[in-house]
Amino acid sequence: MSATNRASMLRLLAPLLLIGSALTTPACAHQIESALHYLDGDLQLSSSFSNGEPTQGAVVRLLKADGSPGQELGRTDADGRLILDLSSLDNGVVDLQVDGGPGHRDYLELPVSSGRVNLDDVVTLPFSLVLVGLMVSVRRRND
Repeated sequence: MSATNRASMLRLLAPLLLIGSALTTPACAHQIESALHYLDGDLQLSSSFSNGEPTQGAVVRLLKADGSPGQELGRTDADGRLILDLSSLDNGVVDLQVDGGPGHRDYLELPVSSGRVNLDDVVTLPFSLVLVGLMVSVRRRND
């Protein structure tokens, strides 16, 4: 096997191992569930673990187009809530990550228009889909 083929196989193997480890996460890990709603004109994010506990102190950030961390919007409070100000964003779709620590993340795709989000069009992305997107992004940069 040539060195080029070995390098290509290693580039493909690393993301597959990541996906495999994500799928075999211990049962004690809790999925994060997030919701958005407007309260007195402010966009509020509410986030909790699947067992109902609030995701206290979770970092909420925008993701760049390549899936890497972007602008941090703040941290959730003791009740798992954060008021989001998206008024400075351009119109379009942005990806939001709620990061409660390793294995505890939620991803939302937000359609933004004039600084507001149409809540009916928000999409929750499963973690496995995000990993596949990152894998494709890494592969494109390496090709």
